[in-house]
Amino acid sequence: MDFNPLTPEEERVIVRKGTEMPFSGKFNSFCEEGIYTCRRCNAELYASSNKFDSQCGWPSFDDVITGAVTRIPDADGHRIEIQCAACGAHLGHVFAGEHLTKKNTRHCVNSISMSFIPAMKTAVITKAIFAGGCFWGMEYQFKKAPGVTAVYSGYTGGTKADPTYKEVCSGTTGHLEAIEVSFDPAKTTYEALATLFFEIHDPAQANGQGPDIGTQYRSAVFYVDDEQKHVAETLIGILREKGYTIATRLIKAGTFWKAEEYHQDYYAKTDGAPYCHAYTKRF
Repeated sequence: MDFNPLTPEEERVIVRKGTEMPFSGKFNSFCEEGIYTCRRCNAELYASSNKFDSQCGWPSFDDVITGAVTRIPDADGHRIEIQCAACGAHLGHVFAGEHLTKKNTRHCVNSISMSFIPAMKTAVITKAIFAGGCFWGMEYQFKKAPGVTAVYSGYTGGTKADPTYKEVCSGTTGHLEAIEVSFDPAKTTYEALATLFFEIHDPAQANGQGPDIGTQYRSAVFYVDDEQKHVAETLIGILREKGYTIATRLIKAGTFWKAEEYHQDYYAKTDGAPYCHAYTKRF
């Protein structure tokens, strides 16, 4: 992942987990509409609609863009640190039980850890979630697709919160290895991505994918709305008319848990290539 260059003060806070002085940050009393992003990697973090004035001296948010922030115990043993889920940049801390808003949560964020995109400039980015065997190969293929802005490997479909790779592989969590695809609808469509999904794995294999056997490797489309569900149903219908037996399940999307960092861009890091995600034209 490419990082933006940081000033010494930004590095002190973002990398070395420092804190800017209260009431000194540029976003503390800032109230424009738009999206707050990670200063280091540009990942979207918070919507302006969730920002509120807590009078604490730092920008405060009572909600986060889904999957954008990771919570970890702080080194002080008392607080919960929040980091950018995409790059691990230090953002600040999260607090609960203060009853400052109905959501009863306060993300206390250093202004210096964020950038801001005004509403008029915010690009419309849509997400899609697919499971089709080992997420390494799925991620590799989708990152090459036109219009795709980001792909993350992760886990979804089960019951265990924030699962580890070892837990998912045990088969006890109900999770599948999956990818979350962010795409620009001005440059591609969900139908194009779903078509690619059915053409880079074997949707007829019910118990895994290729040599990877297990419930975590099953084929599934996790649709985020009825439109995505309809597209997937239509494509499956076409494949069945062509004589394919389709094992792919359609499941309403829930929480997507990002996998450990060493799983992200795996083939780029290892200079490898997928062993069971070759393209096969089916439509």
